[in-house]
Amino acid sequence: MPSLGEIIAPRRLGTDFRWLLASSWTSNLGDGIALAAAPLLIASLTSSPFLVAAGAMMQFLPWLLFGLLAGAVADHHDRRRLVMLANGVRAVVVLALVGFLVTGQATVWLVLATAFLYGTAEVFADSAGSTLLPMLVKPADLGIGNARMQAGYLVANQLAGPPLGAFLFALGSFWPFLLQVICVSLAVLLISRIARTPVPEHPGDAPGTKVHAIREGLRWLRHNAPVRTLVIIILVFNVTWAAPWGVLVLYATEHLGMGAVGYGALTTASALGGLVGIASFGWLEKHVSFSTLMRVCLSLEVLMHLSFALTTSPPVAFVIMFGFGVYAFVWGTISTTVRQRLVPMELQGRIASVNMVGVFGGLVIGQFIGGILAQLFGLTAPWWFAFAGSAITLLLVWRSISHIAAAKPVIGEGSTGDVPPSDEPGAGGMPLPD
Repeated sequence: MPSLGEIIAPRRLGTDFRWLLASSWTSNLGDGIALAAAPLLIASLTSSPFLVAAGAMMQFLPWLLFGLLAGAVADHHDRRRLVMLANGVRAVVVLALVGFLVTGQATVWLVLATAFLYGTAEVFADSAGSTLLPMLVKPADLGIGNARMQAGYLVANQLAGPPLGAFLFALGSFWPFLLQVICVSLAVLLISRIARTPVPEHPGDAPGTKVHAIREGLRWLRHNAPVRTLVIIILVFNVTWAAPWGVLVLYATEHLGMGAVGYGALTTASALGGLVGIASFGWLEKHVSFSTLMRVCLSLEVLMHLSFALTTSPPVAFVIMFGFGVYAFVWGTISTTVRQRLVPMELQGRIASVNMVGVFGGLVIGQFIGGILAQLFGLTAPWWFAFAGSAITLLLVWRSISHIAAAKPVIGEGSTGDVPPSDEPGAGGMPLPD
């Protein structure tokens, strides 16, 4: 019987993968602690809804401003060192906030500035970090590797971190952020144990500025139909997803009558479903083709929007949300794996950053649309919009999913060189996060 360590991080993935996984899980715990503590801190310093909302906006604004630049930087420097440097900056920024909190000098504007600086460093850390897994494991093992990374995000960031952050905040406003500093610092130490990662060569890049490098990445994406289609799918589905999710708290408390505790339990249900999805990913990858899984996940997304638009029952809403967690994290694992397999190693950072800019751009657009629809037509209107928009999009890309699944991976500089199995059930799957 395999040991727990072998189940979590199979030996075949290598020691460096285990260091990367430990670093990711530790960093996610710190971020999960801040996920609850940061809004509580801002709310304790101001009663302005605008400033409270501005705190949430700091999560995606740096991606829109610096995402493409961060991807270009990641593709032209030692990615392991970039992650260490960016996480080191994050630790210093939060440590400074702890100092202001201990001395009683913190203001809401200082907290917002801290959130922006932290978010900016996080953009560079995530852009470089997303490229490390393809450099450390074989393409055929990317699926299970991404599943383990997703599991850490679910357990540490979504389940364990937030309640711990809220508990520590009740003891004292600085305690959760001090623990966050410790977690991020430990993540730097853990990732430093990975062997030095080579800087990818760029035979197609002419000497020039980072702007030129960004253009090179966008040009490659424009001419690669499978990855381009994948990025478009993620962008559009994030618009339709964010429209109702932006008013989910009002939908849960007013339309379903669940109250604040019920709303919290509703979001927890999705995380629990995600654990089921991640735990079953290894079996799914071996027995179902990636093209089929992608279609099933996107179809379930369409049905999820329709179900929320129709139901008025809290128990039914819990079931829907649990199911959402199952397929959403399966989709996240598949989409990330597909993208990493198809993108050359020297372009991993830039294409991943384009993907993330699309994700956060979609969230901004979707939340704006959802807010207007809910204001004009009621709290179920965003769900109807999401249902119609996602259904139409799925019909338009249905055949393209087969092309994505049949696409051959591009083996770039620094790749392991192993070609994954064909996209047949039981073959491990070939043909995004988010």
